[in-house]
Amino acid sequence: MSSAAAPAVAAAPSALTRRGAIILLLVFTAIWFSNLQYRRLVHPDEGRYAEIPREMAASGDWVTPRLNGIKYFEKPALQYWITAAAYSIFGIHHWTARLWPALSGFLGVLFIGYVGFRLGGSLLGLHSAAVLGGCAWYVLNAHILTLDAGVTFWMSVGLGCLFIAQRDDATPTEERGWMLAAWAALALAVLSKGLIGVVLPGAAIVLYTLLWRDWSLWRRLHLIGGLLVFLAIAAPWFVAVSLRNGEFFDFFFIREHFARFLTSEAHREGAWWYFAPIFVAGILPWLTVFLWTARRMWTDAPVGRNGFSWQRFAVVWSAFIFVFFSVSGSKLPSYILPMFPALALTLGWQLTVVPQTTLARLTLPLVAIMGVIALIVIVAYTPLASRFADARQPLEPLLEYGVWLKTACVVAFAGGAMGLFYLRSGKRTAAILSVSLTALVAAMLVLTGHDTLAEARSTAPIVSRIVAANGPLRADVPFYTVRMYDQTLPYYLGRTVTQVEHYDELAMGIASEPDKAIATEAEWLRRWNAAEQAYAIMQRDEYKRLQDEGLPMRELGRDARRVIVSRR
Repeated sequence: MSSAAAPAVAAAPSALTRRGAIILLLVFTAIWFSNLQYRRLVHPDEGRYAEIPREMAASGDWVTPRLNGIKYFEKPALQYWITAAAYSIFGIHHWTARLWPALSGFLGVLFIGYVGFRLGGSLLGLHSAAVLGGCAWYVLNAHILTLDAGVTFWMSVGLGCLFIAQRDDATPTEERGWMLAAWAALALAVLSKGLIGVVLPGAAIVLYTLLWRDWSLWRRLHLIGGLLVFLAIAAPWFVAVSLRNGEFFDFFFIREHFARFLTSEAHREGAWWYFAPIFVAGILPWLTVFLWTARRMWTDAPVGRNGFSWQRFAVVWSAFIFVFFSVSGSKLPSYILPMFPALALTLGWQLTVVPQTTLARLTLPLVAIMGVIALIVIVAYTPLASRFADARQPLEPLLEYGVWLKTACVVAFAGGAMGLFYLRSGKRTAAILSVSLTALVAAMLVLTGHDTLAEARSTAPIVSRIVAANGPLRADVPFYTVRMYDQTLPYYLGRTVTQVEHYDELAMGIASEPDKAIATEAEWLRRWNAAEQAYAIMQRDEYKRLQDEGLPMRELGRDARRVIVSRR
């Protein structure tokens, strides 16, 4: 496809009236933010990233992040600041803890829609936003409290600003403004999750220019001004935290970046194909469109008069992120999230330009795939749940969650069927929106239903039962967590606890401030026996052992995994 084909997208009329667009936005917004408060926080990530800003807001120290009162330097501070500010303004709630990931995911959908509009008109913008807003992996990660949605948002803003700046009709002033905005966004990405916020975009630029010999792009990146903007935003916190904490530089830059990528030190290993099934499931419900258009995104992409092709760049961006984390020594499912906004733009472009008859043919296997998934879940879930249930994860909550999963699968299947119906009626945009919105609803059902598993994955239930039965636990009484640490516990107690013989990811912080933890059980027993009153949480087998040894304690409450006791 030549560059002359590009205006055909821009010339397409909008399929929505202004009133229809407002209604669509309101419906999307209501669904997107519907369950932030309902679900209890779960271990480990949600507890960790809710507690750090709680302590930040309580202490007033916005430079040195602390987890359970201990220095925590694994990630930068931007999301902690935003969440701490939300706590300070609106109070400490589930929804304020999850507000930034959800808001950044929501804004990411709107921004990708805006980028699509600037690149190819209203239909491209609408279709791109619909793809991202209904993309399973993107929706799920935007509603779970981790740092990935935030860094993905800032990286996609940087990507979108680059694309808008490189338009053929961009004036020099526009080009400079959008490129400086891109550099600012990458600085905020670095403040969100570290060096990947600039390393991945930088590597994508290098790889793109090597593959397509588009050397002129480098002259339009505004490197000097951009680097000044980048450093002005990103550098101050890194300087401040390093001056206050001499151990920060080595731990953050060496151990948390280079050692984590090159080794399995973080114990997050995975096979080279680790991300393949995650991507296949995560790109739903757009899998068949992706498979059909994967090659065409590359070979048929239009090239601007300045030699730049945003479609090709988006493919390079997505592919590099996938490969980069596939060869890394540290793997977690959410790491590939930043590739999805770029894919949404390219898929939105294909959904806009591909012949409608072809799109209908692609939707038929989608409906078949969703139907097969629904059938498998309906038939096989209960036997599988019965097989994997145990004392730590009882069967009843798993079966209850199964109802949510089965309903979600049926909704997704119905959305595919609706899309096929609309396509055969000649209504392309209605088909895309129906698939997108039902996929969003299905993902929200999966998320909402997960709260049925909170008894085993959160301390919220056990803490609430104890408080209901005994009143609030005294804040001036020591609380020990013995040979375990549930990340949700300090958040639900509203206070820090003292760890006993358990370091894990807090080993660096405890090494620099050893008085904040207890190294041996013997020392803990000495303190426990000498105390007039104290609290402790431990695994059930640990409780049984200490009970058999005659340790003075009174059980306050238990769940499937843990027991909370008091000294008297």
